[in-house]
Amino acid sequence: MADPFAITDCALIVVATGEKAHNLRELHDRLQRMEDPGVMYFHFWDGLLRPNFVDPEYQNDFSAWAYRHLHDQRLAERLSLINPGDYRTMSALRQRVIHIIEDRMDEGDFDPHGDAGHSFYFMRSQIVIFDTRMRVHTPEEMGARIPRMSTSSIFYHFIDARRRTATRRNDFVEWLKASGDQYGRLADAIAMIDPYFNTLLEMRAQLAAVFEHHLGTLNQ
Repeated sequence: MADPFAITDCALIVVATGEKAHNLRELHDRLQRMEDPGVMYFHFWDGLLRPNFVDPEYQNDFSAWAYRHLHDQRLAERLSLINPGDYRTMSALRQRVIHIIEDRMDEGDFDPHGDAGHSFYFMRSQIVIFDTRMRVHTPEEMGARIPRMSTSSIFYHFIDARRRTATRRNDFVEWLKASGDQYGRLADAIAMIDPYFNTLLEMRAQLAAVFEHHLGTLNQ
């Protein structure tokens, strides 16, 4: 049996990089030299934890800026289709964003030098973690605990864990895999939940439903 699962909470401290872009050409040029992986992580993932996040149509900050301030729906839609979970590194994700922007600039119906209604500010964040002192000893106990977890705990264990674990799996899967072969199907089902195109509330509900279904099947 695995060690008890330590439930951790977290918060984000937002840090300004001092870099901004007034138009698409400047956004492209800034991205080419923006090597800090924390910048891409902030603009793709950290929006889930921001107080003003309300399930936007354009999930990441680049797509939202293209739509709201460049008024370029075509570019916004292309950027919104990017799932950062498909990329092993933030550098690879950054290159994908650059390529999409380059393709759009090559098209003749858009002026990449036209100033946006609002500048794009490059930000990064530092994560601060808190030990809740809550420990879960069995998957059954975890199933009962999930619906009462804070959304920031869900973020830490389900999303941020992917950059901390060697396998790029979330903490729930890692723990279940170590808890016994009988929980293998439950772990695999959790691994199938998309961590990006959902709100944290939706992710928590999906996790709770998967635990309930699979643990109920085990007990039959």
